[in-house]
Amino acid sequence: MDFLTVFTQPQLLLLVGLGTFAGIYVGAIPGLSVTMAVSILISFTFSWDVYPAISLMIGIYMGGVYGGSRTAILLNIPGAPSAIATALDGYPMARRGEAGTAIGVTTVMSFIGGFVGIAVLALAAPLVSDFALTFQPRDYMLLAVLGILLVGSLSQGSLVKGIFAGALGIAIGAVGRDPLTFTERFTFDISLMQGGISFIAVMIGMFGVSEALIQLHHVDKAAVRQKITRIVPSLATVRKHLPLSLQTSTIGVAIGALPGTGGDIAALMAYDHAKRVTKNPERPFGDGAMEGLVAPETANNAAVGGAFIPMMTLGIPGDAVTAIMIGALFIHGLNPGPMLMIDKPDMFWFIVGALVTANFFILIFGLTGIRLFTKLVEMPRSVLIPLIMLLSIVGAYAVNNSITDVYWMLGFGLFGYFMRHYGYPLGPVILGVILSRLLDDNWRRAIISEREDFWRFMEGVLTSPLSLVLFVSVVLIFVSQTPVWTWGKALLSGRPHKVSGNEQHD
Repeated sequence: MDFLTVFTQPQLLLLVGLGTFAGIYVGAIPGLSVTMAVSILISFTFSWDVYPAISLMIGIYMGGVYGGSRTAILLNIPGAPSAIATALDGYPMARRGEAGTAIGVTTVMSFIGGFVGIAVLALAAPLVSDFALTFQPRDYMLLAVLGILLVGSLSQGSLVKGIFAGALGIAIGAVGRDPLTFTERFTFDISLMQGGISFIAVMIGMFGVSEALIQLHHVDKAAVRQKITRIVPSLATVRKHLPLSLQTSTIGVAIGALPGTGGDIAALMAYDHAKRVTKNPERPFGDGAMEGLVAPETANNAAVGGAFIPMMTLGIPGDAVTAIMIGALFIHGLNPGPMLMIDKPDMFWFIVGALVTANFFILIFGLTGIRLFTKLVEMPRSVLIPLIMLLSIVGAYAVNNSITDVYWMLGFGLFGYFMRHYGYPLGPVILGVILSRLLDDNWRRAIISEREDFWRFMEGVLTSPLSLVLFVSVVLIFVSQTPVWTWGKALLSGRPHKVSGNEQHD
């Protein structure tokens, strides 16, 4: 049986394990993306047989999605965009000395979420892919708007500040040349801005550098000793959070199956879902709630299985990594899409088996080496702050080998420090940068398809059940969070306040 091929061939098992191990550490280093690692692998593996090449890529993919949570928890620097939501409650836990518990929970929940995504891929791929095909450009646009509003609602302050931060992120993401008309947008005739601003530089600066600047206020404070008495969460803990993990895994699969989305949107939507359905968390969300780790980690790992659904059934990539894998399959003489499922069903079941194997390796590698990792946050701040700055600089430079990205990173780090100082959340800014292209492209496609008639566009929104559900969700979130008359007051009331070392505003 092709599903068992990876388990029965030591070479393939070793490659999946090696890829998963490497992916965890690639994902944990800010600026080293899984997409970059998989794309580099193509040049090394194009002469290999297809099974070994795909085995290594799948291992790196699965490990990288999980690995982003490590530095998010320990240093408040998400290793990947999908770990932004994990940092909201993971970092406060680390500041309390509970980094081992946080990493243990994220590992087990990532394992559960990964299996849910793989199970849906194996059992319901055609059904989910048919649902993904019902999304029109207007639906993707509404999904992007919904994502911004959801992240805005995650902020501990007002929704208005969250929306303002999200809109700022969209504006930053729009900097550069318009991809349709090639005209300059927000460049101010500065040549360095014509190529746009790397969202990795923005993310690392906003989270990493701003955290280092915040820690300067507490440089003489003793480091928090981490409690590593129990890493593997108890069965009672897993059982308690299993219903939420299954709910958010479903969200992850559904979002992951939408072409062009990915684990970052899935994680943030799952986090918002957890906030809404959890009535009495042991700690408030944003202050170390266990549910705040369970939701994003199950969702972003479940999104991996979801991303393979349109790739395998339709030949449409679910995210950037599966787009690269489509290229790898083409190089090896395979044509992803409906005919692949008919002509080469063995490849489909081999990929499912490789994903299952990589998920087991996540559990093995994720629960080892935690004591070494947690030593990071036990360092004196005089050592930790330069380390955060060094990781930030290396991460920003590694993306494009550009010193300009380092300057952007430092600038946004200073800007992020002042945003935190005045109580503005950072998460919506990052998501705004990420979603800017999705929002812009699909708005144009939607309005062009309606002959640039806004009222025809709105008619399509109101007559399509899916569009109507998304539109109503946007309106309800927008209206329910805060009264309209408080908007001006909220924006004008940005009085500075003291930011403690373990306070989290995003």
